[in-house]
Amino acid sequence: MSVPTANWSYPTAVRFGAGRIKELADACRAVAITRPLLVTDAGVAKLPMTAAAMDLLKQSGLPVAVFSDVQSNPVESSVEAGIAAFRTGNHDGVIAFGGGSGLDTGKVIAFMAGQTRPLWDFEDVGDWWTRADPDKIAPIVAVPTTAGTGSEVGRAGVITQESTHTKKVIFHPKMMPRVVISDPELTAGMPPSITMGTGMDALAHCLEAYCAPNYHPMAEGIAVEGMRLIFANLPKAVANGGDLEARAHMMSAAAMGAAAFQKGLGAIHALSHPVGALYNTHHGTTNGVFMPYVLVFNRAAIEPKIARLAGFLGIEGGLDGFLEAVLDLRKQTGVPHDLGGLGVDGSKVETMVEMSLVDPTAGGNPVPLTKEGSRRIFEAALAGDVAAAA
Repeated sequence: MSVPTANWSYPTAVRFGAGRIKELADACRAVAITRPLLVTDAGVAKLPMTAAAMDLLKQSGLPVAVFSDVQSNPVESSVEAGIAAFRTGNHDGVIAFGGGSGLDTGKVIAFMAGQTRPLWDFEDVGDWWTRADPDKIAPIVAVPTTAGTGSEVGRAGVITQESTHTKKVIFHPKMMPRVVISDPELTAGMPPSITMGTGMDALAHCLEAYCAPNYHPMAEGIAVEGMRLIFANLPKAVANGGDLEARAHMMSAAAMGAAAFQKGLGAIHALSHPVGALYNTHHGTTNGVFMPYVLVFNRAAIEPKIARLAGFLGIEGGLDGFLEAVLDLRKQTGVPHDLGGLGVDGSKVETMVEMSLVDPTAGGNPVPLTKEGSRRIFEAALAGDVAAAA
């Protein structure tokens, strides 16, 4: 096996390769972080790799503290507690460490620690990001330990507003981490269920970016190659946690998905976000459940594009062939076929329909998402009847 190694400067500086976590202290110094706050979730905080990263920093003369009050679906109260920890500890930068929850929370803490306006004033609506004082945004070094969200190369964080149980996107260009350390060794041994869920998140990002109607051929090209890597490597990574080559390619695909989805997302995410907010399901796994239903719903608008994609991936049969490939990938990796497999029932369908229509990702769907359409997809996914989403 050959594990790739590279230095990238797109979309930000990325130090990619096995063992590159050893460069964490150097990465901090490169962006003038001298007193980092390492932000992660409670589970990752207890892992040996986190202790090893802390030791690396301390041995290099960088005093570091950990903030780990982070939920799997990040909430505003965690951000507020993290801001307090950042200010109390007199920190000057954040190491966002872990999966999507740790990365998003860390980025938003670094963004908000120097602001005076409330968090929701910076929701990704119009030009609200210009309300922020850019000089007060702390530098961020991102260290992903999963291969899914791609948040390490993103300019936003998804935070749940607890009063409304609504996921909101907080955005600012300077939330992009200055340096990313992408080390596939950090993902080795990740449980198959997490490998599956994060991998399906990466696939959803690439697929929805590719299908979004906005013009962005560079993003489309990245998305297409990201999907090739995922179909080729996700089953291997799920089956063998120690397959570093497969895990390296999945880390690349996750970053590619996040770089691509600046073109847009769509109904997979618009429906997944309410389910995650109300039922606390794993975001990527929820995306994986909705994927075939949304493909069928969007057929009229995406069939020629998916035929081209299928050709590139070596899949016969156009959209129908691609749909079968998605269903097979889900089966190989253990994605539940319906929402019941996530513990979701039909009691909150109308609430989730309303939430999906105002989700910021809904506008990027190739077929306009209406109340009737959203309800049809939810009901099909509850029944496990893919054809019923048409």
